Amino acid sequence: MPEYILPHFGTLSTDNLEEYYNINIECNGKEIQIDLNFEDNNITTTQLDKVKSYLENLEKFDKLNKAYIVEDYHDEDGDTVRFYLEHHLEEVEKEELSTLINFEDKNTQPDQQLLTKLELVRVGIYPDSEDHFAISDYSIGKDVTDYLVVINTDENGQLDYMAMES
Repeated sequence: MPEYILPHFGTLSTDNLEEYYNINIECNGKEIQIDLNFEDNNITTTQLDKVKSYLENLEKFDKLNKAYIVEDYHDEDGDTVRFYLEHHLEEVEKEELSTLINFEDKNTQPDQQLLTKLELVRVGIYPDSEDHFAISDYSIGKDVTDYLVVINTDENGQLDYMAMES
């Protein structure tokens, strides 16, 4: 049984994979969940090399995703991030949101303050999927909402699409 060592996950058997692996790690000072999802019970070392590279560069990909989030927020045609923020400003009690934003701040709008609170909570990696390689979930807080800004990218961190999901 050929084996492969992945950061955070340790040794995997390349020809006897489980369908799902998950672990919690610290990334940029926050705890996030990382999960590996396999369609088949075997995989090539080339595919695992891509996973390893992605795992070794999580902080870089998080920064890139945050740039996509800010870009979508400022894009007139972008609707995901602005909709996410507006939804929470309308639907969540002001008292609950006051733990995240300062409504008395006249210099920074509430939606702009909330934008800075979007944090990475999960990365799902799908190395043998034809549709996507990595899915990164961002939230203003699991205790505040079940809704996420979800970013789908390829193994190089290039944006495929972004959506709001619950």
